[in-house]
Amino acid sequence: MTKEIYEKAHKLALKQFRSDSSHGTYPYLQVLDEILSYTETSAEVDLGLIDIPLEFVAGTKSAGRTNAFASNFMPLLSEDSEFAMKWCSLYKTHLDEGIRDPIKVYEFMNRFYVVEGNKRVSILKFCDAVTVPAYVTRIIPKRNDSKENQIYYEYLRFYQLSKVNYFYFTQIGSYKKLLQLIGKKPDHVWDEDEKRDFYSCYVRFSDIFEKKGGKKLALSTGDAFLVYLDIYGYEDFSQKEYTQIQKDVLRIWDDFLMYPKKPKIELSMDAQDVRKKKPLFNRILPQISIPLKIAFIHTKSSDTSAWTYGHELGRLHLKDVFYNDVQTKAFSNADTLADGRRCFDQAISEGCSVIFTTSPRLLSLSIQYAMKYPKLKILNCSLNTNCGHLRTYYGRLYEAKFLMGAIAGIMSKTDHIGYIADYPLYGMISNINSFALGAKMVNPDAKVHLEWSTQKENHLDALLQDPKISFISGQDLVMPNKETKQFGLYRSSGQAPDNLAMAVWNWGAFYEKTVRSILNGTWKQKPQMDPQTSINYWWGMSSGMIDILYSSRIPSRTRQLMDLLKMAICTGEFHPFAGTIYSQDGLVHKSDHDSITPEQIITMDWLCDNVIGDIPSINELTEDAQTVVKYQGVTKTMKGIADL
Repeated sequence: MTKEIYEKAHKLALKQFRSDSSHGTYPYLQVLDEILSYTETSAEVDLGLIDIPLEFVAGTKSAGRTNAFASNFMPLLSEDSEFAMKWCSLYKTHLDEGIRDPIKVYEFMNRFYVVEGNKRVSILKFCDAVTVPAYVTRIIPKRNDSKENQIYYEYLRFYQLSKVNYFYFTQIGSYKKLLQLIGKKPDHVWDEDEKRDFYSCYVRFSDIFEKKGGKKLALSTGDAFLVYLDIYGYEDFSQKEYTQIQKDVLRIWDDFLMYPKKPKIELSMDAQDVRKKKPLFNRILPQISIPLKIAFIHTKSSDTSAWTYGHELGRLHLKDVFYNDVQTKAFSNADTLADGRRCFDQAISEGCSVIFTTSPRLLSLSIQYAMKYPKLKILNCSLNTNCGHLRTYYGRLYEAKFLMGAIAGIMSKTDHIGYIADYPLYGMISNINSFALGAKMVNPDAKVHLEWSTQKENHLDALLQDPKISFISGQDLVMPNKETKQFGLYRSSGQAPDNLAMAVWNWGAFYEKTVRSILNGTWKQKPQMDPQTSINYWWGMSSGMIDILYSSRIPSRTRQLMDLLKMAICTGEFHPFAGTIYSQDGLVHKSDHDSITPEQIITMDWLCDNVIGDIPSINELTEDAQTVVKYQGVTKTMKGIADL
């Protein structure tokens, strides 16, 4: 019996040997001594006795037994050799009582090389064992700039916290992202329950992924797990049925095929593509059931959030414009996963075929439902989203901010202007910089003093009381039940603020034109499972989605200048970010006429040279703000989320 088993193992070895040889790869086990002969190392660390994944046992420490095994650790020597007899004897022992003695290995770059126990590894691999106990000595390479080295050093830090060694990533930053997705702080040491729960989730996923043919793809199983968590989340993974995970994996298979590439972002910069006349075919045979049922899902309510209140005004605008052609319903306080799903499920059960989710916090859930219900039209209010499974929308508020900065620059007599920002999200930094450039255009000496209302240790009181700062740009939206005049651009001196201008989010303009395109059949529906292109609506003042309101206190000549600038921005004759731009660190853009690209504007994580202040890291923000920012925070802010 054992002889027949050896014959099977030997055939597997010959098959692997021929495959490696035909593809021009080394057909034997890797030898660590040979690898180390051209590699600089910095230290050796005794890890003691631990379980190691057999999948990552790649070779031997020395060349002594290399030719006895193919690269898959199956035996190459003939069936009548002494080696074969020992292999068969050990295999019988394994069947009778199991292989219990630990092997001895060196670990280098997350791969293991056997010092003692080659035949034990061979037999366990043949029997499809997952792990083997081993005494491990880690050899640490010196730091260098190679991609593999950087990933390994990220792994070392991750291992210190988790003691997890059964998967690997192929892209820099993946270990940081994993900690973010599973809700672990960068210095948190995992307890035994956390290790067990994570292992259970990973094993369930890897079993499904590999059975579907994942091993044939270019990404690792760890990479695929990260893609899965990025879309479906970790919070309720352990409660999911096996069949549900199977369905989830199939839905995002194209994302695995693309990895590590991201979908191309297709920016829709104006509303022209929703003004087309209804096609004749659709006029004869309507494709949309009337009334069109539309759901709005908010993370907060109109009573507690000015942001939600603004979107609710947009929803009510639809009711006024379309009368009986549409029915809308709002779902509020979807601020947890369970509440979000409840809102989605209720909206779908009530027949809503269009769903607007008004916060980046709902992005992941929106993607999940877009894939589960490909006939639904789901749009999420966020910016710079690389996902081909749904559409996103946002506004170029920086255009209005430029005008507000110009007004402040003209009217300030001290050259010092205050700016209060809230969340360091995509788009927010361009608002700040555009305001600063507007002020600088009319007053080269203008300085913008930046404070963040969501920063734990802010200096808002000092900013408001600074005698040299007479004008402040505050929050853009105000709730109807909140009595304050500290919004928009206001004069801070005196007993009460004196409002001068305000940037306006006119969500009704976007919702009306988008819904009209659906009703008249000009909505261009692409296959929902096509992740190649991510359509992001990013409209500005020319669409009416963004506007600015002026106070009568602004001098008429200044108003005329602002009207001219607004018209030039709307027609494309002038761009706030055109020309030479300097950041706090030096030259950013040098051009007499051209502006920086839309992608560069969206992803800004630097501040103009006339801004006094900085961009906070996520750890410097309040707990509430961290929840918001982790979904759409700019790069500089997100570096603090898992600083490995």
